[in-house]
Amino acid sequence: MVTPQIPITGNPDADQLLVDDPLALLLGMLLDQQVPMEWAFTGPFTLRERLGHLDPQRIAAMPVEEFVDVCREKPAIHRFPKSMGERIHGACEHVVETYDGHAERIWIEADDAKDLYARLREVPGYGEEKTKIFVAILAKRLGIRPDGWEEVAGPFSDDTPRSVADVASEGSLMEVRRWKKAQKAKKKSKQD
Repeated sequence: MVTPQIPITGNPDADQLLVDDPLALLLGMLLDQQVPMEWAFTGPFTLRERLGHLDPQRIAAMPVEEFVDVCREKPAIHRFPKSMGERIHGACEHVVETYDGHAERIWIEADDAKDLYARLREVPGYGEEKTKIFVAILAKRLGIRPDGWEEVAGPFSDDTPRSVADVASEGSLMEVRRWKKAQKAKKKSKQD
């Protein structure tokens, strides 16, 4: 049995939010591009602190420009606060419209890993690699392993420390960083 944990941010409260709040995890992964992993996955905690909640219905009901202004507050939620704020807003709208505001329904109601993959790809901002990594996070960090998850997650299902899905401690975070740096030096991707 996996003990749910995602020790990525350096802030125990922000890490616990990723385990306790499915929307926080979904948004953390959404933010994980072109910024350090810690910054990306701290984003949902920062939003909750600023808004006083992390309710997808209330976020979706906000004018997108108003929400983007919240994302722009210093320190900004992301290196690109406007575009990522718009994506977060869009993801919240999707969760409200498709899953009645319950992000966890994306995975708990999936028939299998292929269905989960298809559901995640519908979330604004979720491309192929982000979706594969998210499936691996669910399996490796939270113990949510729908049938066929290894195939759907592809290389992110193996034991190579290549993504946030492999971070179980500060030491493993450093392993992931070293591996990514080595891949970049070889001009290879996380999937190689």
